[in-house]
Amino acid sequence: MGQSVIPGRFTAVPETETVTVFLIGMRANRWWKFGKLLPMSTAMARMLKHLAATPEAGLLGFHSWFGRTTLMLSYWESPEHLQRFAADRTAPHLEPWRKFMRESAGSGDIGVWHETYQVAVRDQESVYSDMPPFGLGAATKSAPIGRGANTARQRLGRQKPAKV
Repeated sequence: MGQSVIPGRFTAVPETETVTVFLIGMRANRWWKFGKLLPMSTAMARMLKHLAATPEAGLLGFHSWFGRTTLMLSYWESPEHLQRFAADRTAPHLEPWRKFMRESAGSGDIGVWHETYQVAVRDQESVYSDMPPFGLGAATKSAPIGRGANTARQRLGRQKPAKV
């Protein structure tokens, strides 16, 4: 069952100067090769379980969508936190990645992709209207939208949202 809807309009209020946004996913190019997809999916579940138990790794929050092309949107404290996790020999990322590179990369069976963005908080804006906690607002903090923060232009760092 999902989280409860929070009535009203809210905006994300990160307490840092920057936030790292990381998008990652895979695409089943040859869906009938299900046997190659399953290990990657279970590896991601292990990684997320590890990150949930290791807050110092720097993952702030994430959301996932599944289909032929999967997508995970995640928020990190910094690019360094993300890179440290990716290279950590004791974390459950490096070995599954190496296995993918040995066994599947270049075969055309599975596509893998990611994008990383370091965003200055002053250069982002968000609005969540009648939503459960979501996105950057769930990964950091959120506040009701009040006077002076009703428009995207106002929220884009030109004026700070009123704290309630």
